[in-house]
Amino acid sequence: MQAIEEQFRQAILAASAAGKPLQLRGGGSKDWYGQQLLGEVLDTRAYAGIIDYEPTELVITARCGTPLAQIEAALAARNQMLAFEPPHFGAGATIGGVVASGLSGPRRASSGALRDFVLGAVLMDGQGERLAFGGQVMKNVAGYDVSRLLAGSLGTLGLILEVSLKVLPLPLREATLRLACTEIAALRLLNEWAGKPLPMSASCWHDDVLSVRLSGADAAVAEALHTLGGDVVAPAEAALFWAALREHTYAFFSGAGSVWRLSLPPQASAVILKGRQLIEWGGAQRWLKLDGDADAAGAQRVRQTVAAAGGHATLFRGGDKAVGVFHPLAPAVEQIHQRLRLSFDPAAIFNRHRMY
Repeated sequence: MQAIEEQFRQAILAASAAGKPLQLRGGGSKDWYGQQLLGEVLDTRAYAGIIDYEPTELVITARCGTPLAQIEAALAARNQMLAFEPPHFGAGATIGGVVASGLSGPRRASSGALRDFVLGAVLMDGQGERLAFGGQVMKNVAGYDVSRLLAGSLGTLGLILEVSLKVLPLPLREATLRLACTEIAALRLLNEWAGKPLPMSASCWHDDVLSVRLSGADAAVAEALHTLGGDVVAPAEAALFWAALREHTYAFFSGAGSVWRLSLPPQASAVILKGRQLIEWGGAQRWLKLDGDADAAGAQRVRQTVAAAGGHATLFRGGDKAVGVFHPLAPAVEQIHQRLRLSFDPAAIFNRHRMY
């Protein structure tokens, strides 16, 4: 692996010297996410393998090119999981791309986001230096937690060589309920249930149907089933449903048009926008499907409406990326972003223009 790492270093040094952008890329399963792709591809897939996995310590460390499927298989063999339930969005997904994209699946509202599980990382910066941050335990950080800062950075701070992640045991039992209700009623129920000791691990409202997944000890799940009511979904059907929701193979996400990801306070009321909506994470994540492409006026309307409700909007799929994929940053936050990036990548070679 040292030879591969040296190849990475030489490619980075050459790009920095020439001022040419590099496109950091694993399996390419999330090439569509973010702004434009620029520069020569630096393929990370050869730098692969699980470095360390200690089930009793609930920690796994792997190189960036390691397939996500390989990591999930290793964990499942020991009845463990990545609790943030990361989407693959393609067979080639790698753990480096998982961390760089920062995306979490249906379990995020109950277990936490991807960045909450990043314990440490090794980064190669724009000067070819190998930098280590964090470690393999939860309490090991003084000052800025740079390893978690890499989550969602889309490779703009450097090449993630290795990452250590906290893992959790698989739940002893899972069950899914479905209830017929309107959007307003679903939001009210989700906020009401959030204040109760219920083992909810996922929720989804769409087309006047609220689906809720319960995960945990057998007694806790059985009690919740009795308390919440509704129709119990067959286990096989439920597993397919939550997998389709995570991977966006669910019918809502298919077809032409643009898909917006709306991040809102869970207690926010229904957001009135033209288009179809799907609600996850107890109301904190809401998807908006518009039939046409997002033009500048449409994007502004979406973002103003969501901002007024205390949230922000991302153009997730489709549409015209010229309107900006990510919600515009406040001037002070934008300056922090720029300074951070320049400190790690002075020549701005890594995934240039991928975020803003």
